[in-house]
Amino acid sequence: MASRLAAYVPRFIVLAIIGLLATATFTFAAEKQISSTPVAKPAPAPPPVLVVPDVQRQAYVFAKGILQDAGFAWKVDGPVRGYAANTVAVQQPLPGTRVVDTGAPLVVLRLVANSRYDQHGLPEDASPYRGTEIRLVDATVVTPKKPVVVPKKPVVKLKKPAVKKKAAPNPRPPAFVVAGARKEPLDEIPLTERARRLRAWLGRHPKPTTANIRYWLYQNSWVVTGARFGWWHGAEALRVLIAANARAQQVWGIGLKSKARAEAALAFVQKRSR
Repeated sequence: MASRLAAYVPRFIVLAIIGLLATATFTFAAEKQISSTPVAKPAPAPPPVLVVPDVQRQAYVFAKGILQDAGFAWKVDGPVRGYAANTVAVQQPLPGTRVVDTGAPLVVLRLVANSRYDQHGLPEDASPYRGTEIRLVDATVVTPKKPVVVPKKPVVKLKKPAVKKKAAPNPRPPAFVVAGARKEPLDEIPLTERARRLRAWLGRHPKPTTANIRYWLYQNSWVVTGARFGWWHGAEALRVLIAANARAQQVWGIGLKSKARAEAALAFVQKRSR
C-alpha cells in the first residue's frame, strides 16, 4: 500500500506544476490583451463662437463699448476719424455674423461726421488691444420640410374693444431732446454714477499708464457725449467730471483738455435745459 502511494506522488506533483503554468500563461495573455487595448481619446471641444453686435447708427463712443463687451476689437477705416460723437455708418462683418472666438476678432467701422459737434482732441481710431483674424462659422443649411396644411373650419371671433396700455414712465427722463441722438440706455449706469466711479477710480490708479489714460479718456467721452445728447442729470454728471479732471491734473499732470471739454459741454447742456 505504501509503495503504491509513493508511485502516485510524483504524478500529482507534475500535474500541479502543469496547472500552475497554464494559469500563469492565461493570466499573462489576459493582462497583455487588456494593456494593448487602445484608449479612445475624447473629441476636441468646438471653439467658442461670438456673434457680431449691431453698432450701426450708434455714436462711436457707444459702439466701442458695445464691441468691447461682446469680445471684439475694432478699427476705423475711411476719411472720417474716430471722434466720440461721430456715427457708425457701416460695419464689417455685418451684424449677426457668427465668428470663431480667435481672441479679439477685428470689426472694421466706417464713420460719418456728426456736424453738431466739433472734432476736437485726439481721435481713437482703434481698440487699445490688438485685433485678431475673423473666421466665419460654417453654417449647415437645413431645408425644412413643407408642412402638410390641413384646412380648418373658420372660427368666428368676437372683437373685444381695444384697451390702450399706458406707457411706463421713463425712470430717467431726458433734460432735452436732440434729433437723431441715441436715447439713454437704461441697462447702463447713469451718467452721475459713472462720473463718481471715475473719480473714485482715479484714487486707486495714481500712475498715468497708457491703459489708464485710454480708460480715462473713454469714460470722459461717454459722460460728455451722453450729456450733450440730453441724458438724465447730464449737468450734474459734468460737474463731477470737471472736478475729477481737475484732480487728474494734480495727480497725473494731465486733464486740462478734458476739463475744458466738460466745461464746454456743461455750458451747452445748461443752455439747452432752459
